[in-house]
Amino acid sequence: MANSGTTGAGRIRAGMGGWTFEPWDASFYPEKLPKAKQLQYASRQVPTIEVNGTYYSSFKEPTFVKWANESPDGFVFSLKGNRFVTNRRVLGEAGESMMRFLGSGVAALGEKLGPILWQFAPTKKFDPDDFESFLKLLPEKQDGVKLRHAVEVRNASFVTPEFPALVRRYGTAIVYADHATYPAIADVTGDFVYARLQTGADDIPTCYPEKALDEWAARAKLSGRAAARKASRAWVLGSRLRMSEVIESHR
Repeated sequence: MANSGTTGAGRIRAGMGGWTFEPWDASFYPEKLPKAKQLQYASRQVPTIEVNGTYYSSFKEPTFVKWANESPDGFVFSLKGNRFVTNRRVLGEAGESMMRFLGSGVAALGEKLGPILWQFAPTKKFDPDDFESFLKLLPEKQDGVKLRHAVEVRNASFVTPEFPALVRRYGTAIVYADHATYPAIADVTGDFVYARLQTGADDIPTCYPEKALDEWAARAKLSGRAAARKASRAWVLGSRLRMSEVIESHR
């Protein structure tokens, strides 16, 4: 199975959100596969997985070491930043919580550490000074490991030219959200592109119909070609979606 694609200029990593999802026990994983071996299996079907658990809970270094050891060479994890960093009225006061999260052992993933996704609540509105104070807190490295940052905003007030212009100054990516209500902002503001597919239907085996997969594969390839100018990589993460099929069937 082809797990990733290249367009000559940039690399596309099409993966999925998490690896523990009960319906997958029958539709994705081999029969009777122990749950303890699901990451080992999933990480060999797709080139990247977004870890949602880090948003809700705190993990320690041994866990990140375990994930790194169970996944193959070349695999990359995207980690969702802890909610205590982003769910606050004054973002400039998030420094201590941010350092606690980043210092919890994420650097133990080494080369397998992909983007850090900072997700903001739908109630969080765009305030240029407030948001810039958050961007200023984002470090370039953690324990010698390079960090890439992406921000996912969920309030319509961010749909203004001022927002991508601000984020671009700090080299941070804006997540493109394929969602029923959250704003879809396609501006390229960092050295990679990050898309989250969240409108799949549970009654479709691949969550998205064939035509939609064709369209997303085309968008991913376009992002890869645009990488020659602005970005070096494109991440496409599907919620409850076996995104490896997009690259396998549409490369």
